[in-house]
Amino acid sequence: MSEGEGWEREEVVGLLSEARARTLLLIAPLSPEDLRIQHSPLMSPIVWDLGHIAHFEEVWLLTRAGRSSGEASEGLAGTFNPFENPRNTRGQLELPCRGEALEYLARVRRSVLDRLDELAPDPSDPLLRAGYVLRLVLQHEYQHNETILQTLQLKRGEPYPAPRSIALPHPGPAWRERAGEMVRCPGGRVEVGTNDRSVAYDNERPRHDVELAPFLIDVAPVTNGEYLAFIEAGGYVDRAFWSDAGWAWLQDEAVEAPASWRREGEGRWSIRSMDRREELRPLDPVCHVSYHEACAYARYADKRLPTELEWEAAATWDFERGEKLHFPWGERAPEPTLANVDQVSFQTAPLGSYPSNVSPIGCYGMIGDVWEWTSSDFEGYPGFESFPYPEYSEVFFGSEQKVLRGGSWATRAGALRSTFRNWDFPARRQIFAGFRCAKDTER
Repeated sequence: MSEGEGWEREEVVGLLSEARARTLLLIAPLSPEDLRIQHSPLMSPIVWDLGHIAHFEEVWLLTRAGRSSGEASEGLAGTFNPFENPRNTRGQLELPCRGEALEYLARVRRSVLDRLDELAPDPSDPLLRAGYVLRLVLQHEYQHNETILQTLQLKRGEPYPAPRSIALPHPGPAWRERAGEMVRCPGGRVEVGTNDRSVAYDNERPRHDVELAPFLIDVAPVTNGEYLAFIEAGGYVDRAFWSDAGWAWLQDEAVEAPASWRREGEGRWSIRSMDRREELRPLDPVCHVSYHEACAYARYADKRLPTELEWEAAATWDFERGEKLHFPWGERAPEPTLANVDQVSFQTAPLGSYPSNVSPIGCYGMIGDVWEWTSSDFEGYPGFESFPYPEYSEVFFGSEQKVLRGGSWATRAGALRSTFRNWDFPARRQIFAGFRCAKDTER
């Protein structure tokens, strides 16, 4: 179901089935108790995510777009409404058991397939135009796949036995020397955002011009090896590296390294990804760091975080041709052979593992591996219009949320765009998030 086009019934059925198969694959190793327990106040019980996936599909494909009565979810809407039930309270709800949640998912899907013809593209209906509402529901399930994986990384008790089915490639030694290298972005007039209304979210629109001053940006995300040097230089004890808010966060959290790192001895660290704990791999992008930690590292390195507009320009703008690409490598949609995305390897990959994942100015890995913190507050673009509901983006606008870009190894390909804007609180570390740095330069 290509961006900007309508749809064919067989293709839609295939995409819906594939999305559900991934959801079921991720939860297959879990016990009923693991599904129901709230592993962290930052995350929902996984059975809540399952019910919410079903409820969202029912609301948008049956009730709003399909004109159904919505009777199947009567009494469940409040339970799976995220605005009625903040994450830290969802463990106290009367939640369905595993079988009930799976039956709810299946029941809604049967109704959707029975009424699929009602969802055919209709140019007069913004929800149905170019298949938008179907992509909305698909992306929602894709995004909850990543949310479930965030929860499983925080799982209490025995670690999640990840059903790994592939091994990541390994690069040559050349990238060891390139870690920390910067490339110059010439600045000038560039285009950011999109006008797409077939798949993009409202906060990605409209496409517009911005004027950027020249800047330097890291060729690659900051690596574990570089971040380890920051730790060994006193990064977590030297007040000079931290903002006031960052220092207050550090005192409250009393951490000494990224989440999932563990000190194994003098100068030795290990990192856990789900049920696998391995010796720190110095060329992997650092992951599970907060915005505060990213800013502290940037100050230590005499750099800063890029704005999200700088990030998007570095990722997609071809300065020689004066045109915007859909992705750093060109127009092909993301896939696991191009970048570390949509993977069931359940971990980051060393720099250089995906040689095609390079932007026109020479930045590696701007799609996949880790979400990248930017310095930008989450706000609407000039001319922003809320669609199809204000609770997706608009209610989160403000200085409390920081924008992340680029996707991670856990992000499904169907939810990846160079214009996609993720956001979270600066203190959060459950995201598969890292960063790269920028620096001002003269014209």
